[in-house]
Amino acid sequence: MPRYSVEDLFAPPVRTAAVISPDGTRLAYLAPWRNRLNVWVEGLDGGEARCVTADETRSVQRYEWAGPDHLLYLQDTGGDEDAHVFRVDLASGGIVDLTPFDGARVLGIEQPLDRPGTAIVQLNAREHAVFDLYEIDVASGTLTMLAENPGDVAGFLRGAGSELLVSSATVAGDNLLSRWNDGDPQEIATFLGDDFPAGLVPMELTPDRSAMWAPSYRGTDHTQLVRIDLATGAETVVDSHLTMDLDNRSQVFPTLPSPLILHRGTGELLGVRYLGAERQVIHALDPSFAEVLKNLEALSDGDVAALSSDASGQRWVVSFTHDRDPGVTWFYDHGTGERRLLFRPYPQLDPETLAPMRPVTITARDGLELPSLLTLPLGVEPRSLPLVLAVHGGPWSRDAWDYAAGVQLLADRGYAVLQVNFRGSIGFGRAHTRAAIGEFAQAMHTDLLDGVDWAVAQGYADPDRVAILGGSYGGYAALVGATFTPDRFAAVVDYVGVSDLENFMRTQPDFVRPYLAPNWYRYVGDPADPEQLADMRARSPITRVDAIRAPLFVAQGANDPRVVKAESDRIVASLRDRGVDVDYLVCDDEGHGFVNPENVIALWRRIDGFLAEHLAAGS
Repeated sequence: MPRYSVEDLFAPPVRTAAVISPDGTRLAYLAPWRNRLNVWVEGLDGGEARCVTADETRSVQRYEWAGPDHLLYLQDTGGDEDAHVFRVDLASGGIVDLTPFDGARVLGIEQPLDRPGTAIVQLNAREHAVFDLYEIDVASGTLTMLAENPGDVAGFLRGAGSELLVSSATVAGDNLLSRWNDGDPQEIATFLGDDFPAGLVPMELTPDRSAMWAPSYRGTDHTQLVRIDLATGAETVVDSHLTMDLDNRSQVFPTLPSPLILHRGTGELLGVRYLGAERQVIHALDPSFAEVLKNLEALSDGDVAALSSDASGQRWVVSFTHDRDPGVTWFYDHGTGERRLLFRPYPQLDPETLAPMRPVTITARDGLELPSLLTLPLGVEPRSLPLVLAVHGGPWSRDAWDYAAGVQLLADRGYAVLQVNFRGSIGFGRAHTRAAIGEFAQAMHTDLLDGVDWAVAQGYADPDRVAILGGSYGGYAALVGATFTPDRFAAVVDYVGVSDLENFMRTQPDFVRPYLAPNWYRYVGDPADPEQLADMRARSPITRVDAIRAPLFVAQGANDPRVVKAESDRIVASLRDRGVDVDYLVCDDEGHGFVNPENVIALWRRIDGFLAEHLAAGS
């Protein structure tokens, strides 16, 4: 019998995303207010908690301290990803939109240590297709333009003093790092397009802003951390791991921790995160941090996730990645040795009743090793089970050992769950990623089929009861399964998935399209080239709708700016025109991935019922 309801597994956390204040006296975190996650603040050593934001429409996902008196947070409208920066005045409780421009978005926030009280943002308020560089005075809200984008700048950085740095793309898809030089850029270094995705963007400037730390494949298959001298362009290796890549998932998911652990007060590099086929490894580069890290890691058998300290580096708040004890959060004082559990985000979940996620390696038909994850239901013999093949998005992303509410729901219902890091996934070396070039709907798909065959050969899965489920690229993969190999899957779930590769590329936001060369054009094709366009159409599920025989469930956010609603509408309409029933869920207040609790719960209720009907899992 099921142990958990959909509401148990997908209810908002009671608390999550805790960050200690710079002075070490207060704790900020996200918690529900009127069924939306908002920012709360309380004294770290006692005191009443108070909600300091008041968003009733959409949950807050990203926030940060801005000195002792303010918080900053990002919020969009209904999932459109046009994020504004809001300031919270902790004394008065006032909330101000610091970038109040309709239709514009901010790309992240930097608070430079050498200019306290300011925030650096890139903003497309002047012209939607390009981002200019601005400085915000946090207390007054004054917005000052530092550089106007002439149209060919992909991104700005503020260097030492008043010097500005820019990145720009070449026709070949390389990324040039240059000095701005008042609009006459002088090249410093080149990040090769062949190194996508590791070389896409620089990661962090050193504290004196004379150099930057960046990922590099130079001379190795695995990303290593290098230091690039901004005066000479010289590249020096800072740290590396023999078999693992830098854990660079935060470039895809900004709410995940950066691979670089920096000192809150000085900006010095303390440690580097690596993630391979199994568990995280952190290299401590600072001797004092090595002692802190040893004590932090002793608090849980999970992996260190979000990490914050006061400005002195003595008081720490740490949460942990874990497959069955998600987000458990501790306080640790390195000066006194005090340590205490602050909260578990999901106290209604018992780790002993959740299914372990086990790393496995599957060999593809051409010999490529596919790092994968297998989750088996508890309390049943793992033989001839219904199987759900869960495909990650991206595709330049990855699955990793972690808590996944959807995986736990499926295991709770009696399904085996397989997550395959097919070719094109990141984190397993450059060769593994580049093996996907030209392989959409081909080897990337047969990798997934080889995963299913492995699960069947191991005796875990019943070949007649296999479903494929995925979001974004994973939704495309699910539709490829339905259209290219229609006899392999008994049910298909497509969540914000691409159905038409041509339309997907042509409908990307105007500020994205100039930078598709090293990724989508290289891996799939350029729609401006007739021969490549024909190939893209042949790899698009929308051109093969007549082949669909398996039951299909489609879910879409109406405001999705990445995979527009038309991608789902066309698949659904094509099937309904043939008289084929297809289950379709559209949320009008969501974008590329559902956020608000009632929508997430509605989505998984529908998935739960859909799979129960078509896979007939035992109770």
